[in-house]
Amino acid sequence: MESTFVKLYSGSFIIVQPICKNLESQGIIPIVKDETESARLAGFGISNYGNQDIFVHQNEYESASKILTATLIKMGI
Repeated sequence: MESTFVKLYSGSFIIVQPICKNLESQGIIPIVKDETESARLAGFGISNYGNQDIFVHQNEYESASKILTATLIKMGI
């Protein structure tokens, strides 16, 4: 099965949360994948603790990318 979602950003929980909030305020619903939490629940460890990935629908990628850039600039990153 082919995925229609693309990765927009990967980073810490602290940065991911405002990005998701800004995406949602513009009608873009992101999917957040947290490998650390999934591994913890399964009883495994993972090396990149605290990182999360944001995925958006491929049709919304261009708009989401602009929101991402604006959010990172506003955060001084």
